[in-house]
Formats: sequence, C-alpha cells, structure tokens
Amino acid sequence: MKLVHLSDLHLGKRVGEFSMLEDQKYILSSVLGIVQSERPDAAVIAGDVYDKSVPSAEAVELFDDFLVSLSSLCRVFVISGNHDSPERIAFGGRLMAAEGVYMSPVYSGALDPVTLSDEWGEVAFYMLPFIKPTHVRRYYPDDGIETYTDAVRVALAHAAPTDAERKVLVTHQFVTGAERSESEDISVGGSDNVDASAFAGFDYVALGHIHRPQNVGKNMRYCGTPLKYSFSEAKQDKSVTVVELREKGSVTVRTVPLVPLREMREIKGRYADLMLKSYYENTSYGEDYMHITLTDEEDIPDAVRKLRVVYRNLMKLDYDNARTRAAAPELAAGGIDTVSPLELFSDFYEKQNGSPMSAEQEECMRSVIEKIWEEQ
Repeated sequence: MKLVHLSDLHLGKRVGEFSMLEDQKYILSSVLGIVQSERPDAAVIAGDVYDKSVPSAEAVELFDDFLVSLSSLCRVFVISGNHDSPERIAFGGRLMAAEGVYMSPVYSGALDPVTLSDEWGEVAFYMLPFIKPTHVRRYYPDDGIETYTDAVRVALAHAAPTDAERKVLVTHQFVTGAERSESEDISVGGSDNVDASAFAGFDYVALGHIHRPQNVGKNMRYCGTPLKYSFSEAKQDKSVTVVELREKGSVTVRTVPLVPLREMREIKGRYADLMLKSYYENTSYGEDYMHITLTDEEDIPDAVRKLRVVYRNLMKLDYDNARTRAAAPELAAGGIDTVSPLELFSDFYEKQNGSPMSAEQEECMRSVIEKIWEEQ
C-alpha cells in the first residue's frame, strides 16, 4: 500500500505582515501533481490543517478546493493538530467517510481504525488527533496519566483491536529528540514531549507538529511543512513523504521535493553593497522572502522602505554591529527551552525576594503551572 504523508499545512498563516495564501495555493497544486504521478492508495494529513482554530474564509475555501481534488485521486485521512479546532475538523466526518475522506473525530476515549486492503492484506489506520493529558484523563481517571507520554500510551492502549497485520498511526505530537524550528509552538521545558516507545506496535507512524522533515525512530517520521514558515527553515529542503508498505515488516520511505513559489533567503552586508545592481542582478532576491542583516555601524534611516525598492518581499531586518553585539542578552537564544517553567519562576522569585521559595510555595506553583499547561 502506497501512502503520501503530509502535515502542518497551516493554511491562512501570516509570516510577519505577509499572507502566505498565494504560496500555499501554489504548493498545494504542486502536491496534487505529485499525487497524480505517484498514484497512492491514500494520503494522510497529520494535523495543523489551519494556522488558527478559527480560520479565515479564504483558508477554509483553499482547503475545501484541495480536499475535493485530493479525494478524487485517493483515500484521504485528516486529523486535527494543536492549531486546529478539533470540532471544526471533525464536522461532517461521518458523511465524508462514505466518500473515502476520513476526518478525525474529537477525542472521546475511543480510537476506532479504518481498514483498507491491498494485495498483501489489510492495513488498519488509527487517527489520533493532538491530545493533552487532561483530554485522556477525563475518560480514564484511574490510569495514572501525568505526562504527554502517559496520555498517548493510555489512548493507544484503549484503541479498538484489529485483525489487520499491518497498522498505521496518524498523530500530531512532539516526539522526544525531534529537532524543532522557530515557527512551531514550544512548551517551555519540553513538557509536551512524548517518548517514542509510546508508539510501539505500528508499522508506520505518520507524525505532524514538527516543521523540519526528519525520522525520529524506525518507520516514524515527520514529513515537515510543505512551505518554509520561518527563517530557521531557510536551508531546509521541503518535500512530500511517500511510504510503501508491502508484506508485514517491509516498509520503504522516500521523499519527492517541493519547489515553492518564493524561497526564503538570508543575506548580510553593508547597505551600500546590498543595493549595488551587481549584487542582486541575476538573482531571485527581488521576489523571494528576505531576511537582511545590515552590518553598518550607524542605522540607515527608513531602511525597510529603501531596501524594498529592490527586495520587494523583505520580511525581516536586523543589524549586526558593535552596538547590537554589546546589547546581546546574556541568555543565549534557545537556552530557555531547556529550563522548566517552575525553574524559571523559582529563579525569578529568588531574585525578587532575596530568598528561595518554601516547599509549600513550590508545590503550589507546580500545581498552578500544570493546570495552565493542561488547559492550553
């Protein structure tokens, strides 16, 4: 059985002041071309269909057009991610299932597979939308669910059994060890980590949530976003993941490149040098999304407007000079991700009050933080 694995479309997303809808429409057209060429049995979309839980009308219209075209080529499985409204993704799912489009229902403690067949037998598809410990604890209060790993393990443990030899899981979680990008939502201290062992027993795990394409275990993969949504992704190669499951134990994974309408590029230098025709001619810098870092020691008045005469899609402007380097924060970028919320608050409390929190205060704060994370 051949699958096309997609995720994190983030339809309707804006990067800075720029709407990505035109770029998204272009890349989804490219995806459809790949699907037509590959002729898969099914396509899976592993969450974050939209960028907001209440998407714009334009974003909904774009996904509607894409889903109609995609479903004419193969079966389609769609789950909700942390950016989606589970109820909106689930709407009409029971009607669409009759047409081979399977939308994940809102998690209700049950997980029923959809079974497809090919020449090697049956493949059971389990769709597990983005879940938090509080979602699962509601249905299984006696299972000792404290962490995201606990939540996933319990949810899968209570999934309906199947006679199919081969099983595919479509889910949207952060697997411990996966490499993030700036455009993702980050839980400080890694509180949303799920250990890869929680997904044992599946022949392929189609993951969504992380924007960088990568494998995180045997036959467990993030396909990544079809477009670049931050300059931390500027050097990434975006693609569609194609998976082939033959007889039990035979799984092959490959990628088909995606070429965007506009690239994301980063350049650095003095203003006068970057504005020389000899620097930018015969490049696509005039159309691409640009991050420019100026090295001039003095700020250039009205720099963004002036630079956009040449670099029309300038998204981000920085300076790198003696002044900005001297003002750099003591905490290195990204270092905060390794510190838990409780540690951050404890450090803040001690600096403000000149003494550490008591054991009772620490326990109270721990409970507050856990409640906040569960309700987000």
